[in-house]
Amino acid sequence: MTWDEMVPLLGESTWQTAQMVVWSTLFTVLLGLPLGVALVVTDRGGLFPSWMFNRVLGLIVNIGRSLPFIVLMIAVIPLTRLIVGTTIGTVASVVPLTLGAAPFFARLVETALREVGQDKVQAAQAMGAGGPTIVGKVLLPEAMSGLVAGLTVTVVALISYSAMAGAIGGGGLGDLAIRYGYQRFETTLMVVTVVVLIVIVQLVQTLGDTVARRLARH
Repeated sequence: MTWDEMVPLLGESTWQTAQMVVWSTLFTVLLGLPLGVALVVTDRGGLFPSWMFNRVLGLIVNIGRSLPFIVLMIAVIPLTRLIVGTTIGTVASVVPLTLGAAPFFARLVETALREVGQDKVQAAQAMGAGGPTIVGKVLLPEAMSGLVAGLTVTVVALISYSAMAGAIGGGGLGDLAIRYGYQRFETTLMVVTVVVLIVIVQLVQTLGDTVARRLARH
């Protein structure tokens, strides 16, 4: 395969990977952030302690984290078809990507929030601040550096997951590597695909680390 043939394929596949990662990241944050907050505030000594709710929620999150992504993709095929009407393509891949990453991100959110000093929470309570106010104006702002670091790790994981999504026709760089690099023995294209994935991961990691460090200084 010549470079003239590879470049359009790489461009299209990179764009598909970007779409999968961006949309799944958005939905992961919308789902995982509230889950992580709930794990913290409902724990013993939290703002809204509820032992039973916390244990059930923790169990659900742990189950979601325990499933290998390739197994999860297959297991949620009926749900994917129900939500988007198909199980193949970039849009369909967003469903398992989100379900796979949200529990992972929720635990990272939980870890970041637990690093916020209790003295700041107690000071807000002493001033009469309610639970939602403390979460929105104390916990989340104070944990922002850790949240960005956690989100960076999650995005990197999503890039890896998106590559695996190619195994079931999800499109993107993983699909390109399987269809051309593996099945058609296009070694050069396989190598280039790997390099592109490495470059994307490095860019995401560098950007995330830079933002997290700057937030930590404030």
